[in-house]
Amino acid sequence: MSEVAVSPRMPGWRGSIRFRLTVLYSVLLFGLGAIVVGGIYAGLSRSLEQQDISRTDRAAVMFRDIDGQLALGRIDFEVTDPLAVFEREVNSQALDQLRTYAFGALGMLFVGSLGVGWFVAGIVLRPVGRITGVARDIQATDLSRRIDLEGPDDELRQLADTFDDMLQRIDSAFESQREFIHEASHELRNPLAVIRTNVDVALADPDATVDDLRSASEVVGRSASRMSILVDDLLDYARHGTRPTREEDLDLGPLACDLAAEFATLADARELTLTAEVADEPLPVCGDGPAIRRAIANLLANAVRLAPAGSSISVQTGENEDGIWVQVADEGPGIAPEAQKKVFDRFWRGDRAQARNEGRSGLGLTIVQQIAQAHGGRVDLESEVGAGSSFTLRLPRSHHQPRA
Repeated sequence: MSEVAVSPRMPGWRGSIRFRLTVLYSVLLFGLGAIVVGGIYAGLSRSLEQQDISRTDRAAVMFRDIDGQLALGRIDFEVTDPLAVFEREVNSQALDQLRTYAFGALGMLFVGSLGVGWFVAGIVLRPVGRITGVARDIQATDLSRRIDLEGPDDELRQLADTFDDMLQRIDSAFESQREFIHEASHELRNPLAVIRTNVDVALADPDATVDDLRSASEVVGRSASRMSILVDDLLDYARHGTRPTREEDLDLGPLACDLAAEFATLADARELTLTAEVADEPLPVCGDGPAIRRAIANLLANAVRLAPAGSSISVQTGENEDGIWVQVADEGPGIAPEAQKKVFDRFWRGDRAQARNEGRSGLGLTIVQQIAQAHGGRVDLESEVGAGSSFTLRLPRSHHQPRA
């Protein structure tokens, strides 16, 4: 049975672009040199043939004058055959020597063209090597590297700039994805904590009435609904790559009351008193209802976590010239003046060791500020060390009738 011959794989250096460019440059340079040398040889040969003295009727001869001295003169006579033979022999030797030197020069030109081609190809491909090096150093978790190629605005510079722009877009997409995942995981913790606490309290109380169980079930249902909305947002973000946004009219007063009721069980578990003071008149705002709920829930979660046992937490709502506001105040440790500007920074957690022990991510207040700014509002902080803190979420008033 016959076997199919498999050609050996070409070595890496022979299959590289630099090798192929070297061969191309060498062939072009050698070919150009061969044409120039060949043209010189052909032109000189033709010129020697046209200067054949056997075809002239005047020749230079040597003769002696009257005094017996040699003198050079020209006389008219027919040149004999031996002189023509001599001329052809001289021309032939000159052309032979020229041919020898030409072949030697072409050989040296070929070797030199390989070196020059390799050197020039290296210079041309140096930016490509830099691009390759940066691409190899880039990792999926670190896309901060850039090529930053310098030099003239040529095709390679444009390629490097295009690659940098692509990395910037990918880095932004990954960063946005990471931020959303961090925020989503943080947001899922609050409703999970509410559900777990209410279920534990309901199961631990043997004397719980039907009304108590129904109230706990309603709180668990609202928390589960918040989780479902957040999971749907995650799915939409995974499909479309953008965060979903909603716009609806709602009354901030009842919304704050519902959230205070959800966190009441958590507050009781930590021996805290949670009160809600809501304005009687409607407080209409327009925006993303689940997002506004998350903002208030984050403020309540921070207050419940940081307030000392036996203290109180208050939730108040109202309206003034700045718009609609909801305030969450606690009697916790407070925030130092130099740290108050940092509390809204992403991943700022104050005492990092304590934050790690408590499992805090440092995203809660950042999310509150982002939601407020997205709705054209802001978050105000008033705090005194040892006396507590109050966070006020301010949103523009809506001129539409809020939903019931």
